Amino acid sequence: MSEADGATVLVVDDLEANRYAMGAVLRRAGHRVVPSASAGDALIELDTRLRSGALPDAALVDIGLPDMNGFELCRRIKAHPVIAAMPVVHFSAAAITPRDRSRGLDAGADAYLTIPVEPEEIEAVIRAALRGARSRHDAEAQASRLTRLAAAITEVHCAHGPQELADLAAVATARLTAGPAAAFVFGPGDALYAGSLRCDFPPDSGARAAVAQLLQRCMAGRSGVHPVTAPAPLWPPGFLVPEVSGGAALLLARSRADQPPVCLARPARAAGDPDTAHLLGRLAQATALTAETLRTTAEERHVALTLQRSFLPQRPPALPGADLALRYVPASRNAEIGGDFYVALSTPAGLLVGVGDVVGHSLDAATVMVELRHALRAYATDESDPAVLLRRLDRMLQRYHPEATATVCLALIDPHTGRARIANAGHIRPLVVTADGEASYLAVSGPLLGLELDHPHPAEVQLAHGDRLLMVTDGLIETRGTDLTVSLERLRRAAAHAPQGVAALCDALLDCFGTREDDVALLALQLTGLS
Repeated sequence: MSEADGATVLVVDDLEANRYAMGAVLRRAGHRVVPSASAGDALIELDTRLRSGALPDAALVDIGLPDMNGFELCRRIKAHPVIAAMPVVHFSAAAITPRDRSRGLDAGADAYLTIPVEPEEIEAVIRAALRGARSRHDAEAQASRLTRLAAAITEVHCAHGPQELADLAAVATARLTAGPAAAFVFGPGDALYAGSLRCDFPPDSGARAAVAQLLQRCMAGRSGVHPVTAPAPLWPPGFLVPEVSGGAALLLARSRADQPPVCLARPARAAGDPDTAHLLGRLAQATALTAETLRTTAEERHVALTLQRSFLPQRPPALPGADLALRYVPASRNAEIGGDFYVALSTPAGLLVGVGDVVGHSLDAATVMVELRHALRAYATDESDPAVLLRRLDRMLQRYHPEATATVCLALIDPHTGRARIANAGHIRPLVVTADGEASYLAVSGPLLGLELDHPHPAEVQLAHGDRLLMVTDGLIETRGTDLTVSLERLRRAAAHAPQGVAALCDALLDCFGTREDDVALLALQLTGLS
C-alpha cells in the first residue's frame, strides 16, 4: 500500500466526540477509519480483521481507556506475532508528562501525541509511523528473500553431479518465485540435464534437444547472466505445463564464453517482479559456477583415473612360484581420485610386492603415485631390501614433493623357501590367511614416507604352504564414524572366511565392504613352489 492510497487506521477512544474528531482529521487526509470505544472492542476488531486478512495499517490509542489503559493495549498488540508489525500511536489529554510518554514508547508505541494537537501534526505523525512500518516490512521481506537465496546457493554448491544440480536449482527457483520452475544444466558430452518442480517434462528426447539448441543459440558469444523470453511457439510443449501458454521467462548464465550455459525457467507471466529477478540472477550465477566446477572436477577425475589405470596393470604379471591377484577400484563417482597403487616385480633376490597410498586426492595425488611407482621399479633394479627401498622413496619425496606424504608396505619373498622380509611405512599391516582359515596381522610398522624419519629394519616372516599374503589400502575399510580397529577386525574376519584362492579372496573382500568413498588397491599372493 502506497501513501497515495491512504491507510486504514484503528482509532481507540472511549469518548465518541474524540473518536469523531480524530476520524475527521484522518478522513480528510485520505485515510479510512475503524473506530473502537474500548480496548476490548479493539482487540475483538483486530482478531476479526486478522481472520479476514484485512488488518488496519496503524492504530491511534487513547491512554485513558475504561477497561484497560492504552499502555497495556499496546503491549498486547506488540506481543502478537502478526499484529505486532502494526504501528501504534498513543494520545492523551491527561497523561502528558515525560514519564507518560516514556511509558508509551517503552510499551512499544511508535509515537506519542499530547492533546490538544494540531491536525497537521496528527497527519504527519501517522505518515511517519506508516513510513517506518513500510520500511521495516520491506527490510524484513528483503532479509527473508536474501536468506532464501543464501540457502538456495548453499544447496546448489553441494551438488555432486549435473542432474542433482538441475534438481536443486529448479527447487530453489520455485521457492524464490512461488510458482512452477525448471532448470537446465549441460553435463559431459553436452548432454542436457533437466530438473523441475510443479511441472512435468515431455518424455521424448526431441523436446530436450530443442531446449538445448535454444539455450546455446541465445547465449552464443555471451557470458554473464542474461534474461530471455521464449515465446510459446519456440518453447517445446510440455515444459512448465500448464503455465506455458504465454511462453517461458529464461534466465541464462555462464561464467565464461567457452562454457555451456545453465538456465532457470519459469512462466513468462510471472517474470515482472524486479526484486525476484535480481535474486534469480544471483542464483543463476551460482548455478553456472557450480556447473563449471562439476565439469572441471569430472574432467580432472577422468584424467587422473586414466593416468592411474595406464600405470597400474590390469592383469597381474607372471611371477615364478606364485599366484597373484591385483585389484584397483576407483572411488565412487562423486569422489575424487586418490593415489593408491600396487607393485609386483620379479628380482634376482625374490618377488618384490607391495601396495601404497599417496595422501590426498585428485590429479596431484595420482601424479605423485606414478612417480613413486616408477622410482620404486627403478630402485629395485639394483636393490631389493624393502627397508632400503623405503628410505630411497622417502628421500625422493622430500626432494621433489616436500609437501607430499605416502604410506607404502613392501615385501621381498623367496618363492622357494617362503622366507619374507617386510618393511612398512605407515601402512595398514599385511594380513596372512592360513590354509585352515586363520587370519592374523603381521607385527610390522614404521613412519610415513616424506617425514624424514628413521625407518626400522624389515621384519622376518615365514610363509607356509597354503598361506595367502594380503595387502590392502585403507580405502577398503575406512568408514566415516567407524573406529579403525573395528574396521580392521571386520577385514580380518572377512579374510578368514573368504573362499580359497587369491582372486576369490580379493573379490570376497570387495563384495564385503561394498561401494567405497575412497579408491582401493588390493594385492593377494600365494606361493605355489613350497613343499
